[in-house]
Amino acid sequence: MDDNILRFLLALLFFCYLCLNYTLNYIMHPLEKFRYCPCCGSEDFAIASMKSKQCGHCGFELFMNPSASVAAFISNDKGELLVCRRAKEPAKGTLDLPGGFCDIGETVEQAVCREVMEETGIVLQETRYLFSLPNNYLYSGLIIPTMDMFFECKVSALPDDIHAADDASELLWLRKEEIAPEAFGLGSIRKAVTRWCKG
Repeated sequence: MDDNILRFLLALLFFCYLCLNYTLNYIMHPLEKFRYCPCCGSEDFAIASMKSKQCGHCGFELFMNPSASVAAFISNDKGELLVCRRAKEPAKGTLDLPGGFCDIGETVEQAVCREVMEETGIVLQETRYLFSLPNNYLYSGLIIPTMDMFFECKVSALPDDIHAADDASELLWLRKEEIAPEAFGLGSIRKAVTRWCKG
């Protein structure tokens, strides 16, 4: 066999080894950390599909479906966008949009109003759904798939006591030309801000 072909095949084999090693060590099933059946406690709890594990003892199947979350595009009368700085991990210290996870029994419209109030003190008067983006949220060593829903939000008047709270450490008003999508720490937020800036 020609030496060049042999070198190419060896390099290709090594590349495949690296890819397999990366896959096994860094990409895990979303329920990998769940070792025992939550119903009967059996260790016979195995992967059933790309999003579920099933108990071989009692038959219970646990699914990891995306968690619902919301984010708000809030503009003032100067056309500036309200952004916040993340106070906690993941992506602590990077920029974000006001928002967060939906609570049980809550609509996404209620969730975006609650999250904006908790993080900024602003009471929203109107919300309009724009689009959604899937995301992966690393929390406590677990990758949580999310479905992030984005809203355009209006306020009748901004309160004098607007302030950062809860998961936000700072609030900023940015002109469109000042917005750098790479400064936003979460992937879906970065994509959404890029999309918003082009609109």
